[in-house]
Amino acid sequence: MSFWGAVAGGFLGTLVLTTALRAACEFGLTRMDLPFLLGTIVSVDRARAKALGYAMHFLAGLVFALAYLGVFAVVGSSSAWLGALLGLAHGLFAGTALVNVLLPAIHPHMGSPMSAAADRPLLEPPGFMLRNYGRGTPLVTVAAHVAYGAIVGGVVSLA
Repeated sequence: MSFWGAVAGGFLGTLVLTTALRAACEFGLTRMDLPFLLGTIVSVDRARAKALGYAMHFLAGLVFALAYLGVFAVVGSSSAWLGALLGLAHGLFAGTALVNVLLPAIHPHMGSPMSAAADRPLLEPPGFMLRNYGRGTPLVTVAAHVAYGAIVGGVVSLA
């Protein structure tokens, strides 16, 4: 287990995660565009928001990989299976508390069940497990995070 293994795994895992989410959007399995959602925290310009959102998502992927490394260190072992299990927990956390509690608290344009459209222009609130972005979104989100975790765990165990 190493710091650089986690960085490499985080980069590769985030690449796969982001590509899977983008592909799912293009195939009509979801309407969620996570980089755009993140980027609109800091910019109202759509093109700039997407670019900044991708950078933010990759940075978050690296930070989460380091958190995974911390768990691997505490457990004393790393593997693709353990990473996949962490990815499952990560995906469930992302689809529940992260996007429904934490993100609306800091996102200036995110709607919530407590806000009205007349207040200001809003992004659609994600809903539980991101279901407001399409019926396939929960499955796609969790599967992509499991893949991310498996990649991080696998690369860390090889490093």
